[in-house]
Amino acid sequence: MTERIVLEVDGISHAIDADPAMPLLYALRDDLGLNNPRFGCGLGQCGACTVHVDGVPVRSCSRSLAEVKGTRISTLAGLGTEAAPHKLQLAFMHEQATQCGYCINGWLMTAAALLREKPHASEAEIRAGLAGLKCRCGSHLSILRAVLRAAQA
Repeated sequence: MTERIVLEVDGISHAIDADPAMPLLYALRDDLGLNNPRFGCGLGQCGACTVHVDGVPVRSCSRSLAEVKGTRISTLAGLGTEAAPHKLQLAFMHEQATQCGYCINGWLMTAAALLREKPHASEAEIRAGLAGLKCRCGSHLSILRAVLRAAQA
């Protein structure tokens, strides 16, 4: 059973016809055509699908449309722009923190929320805040250096 659902994504309102039980991830990728977030595990475990819902990082593969009605959703595309990148995006470039880049959406979105709460987070706080995210190609140490760089900026 579908219904008209309005989503505010990166400051733009979108109306879609969808089943309210459908995961937010599918609406973002399939209905709105966004390249990020990514589908990783589909179980809310890897973090590749992370978005911010009212400023809180959530795994969009395990959040239904019904749960996000009336919220503000931010994706990686809303984090920064090419002309004015977020400090994390700059740090990831400086540290060359990506290999394949598939999981980076989750790391950036989670780290952005962490640094919003703790702008100068310590290494221990960063490690704890990023726990549970998965990187299949082994960029963990480069990613950690990039987040530390951003926290020290």
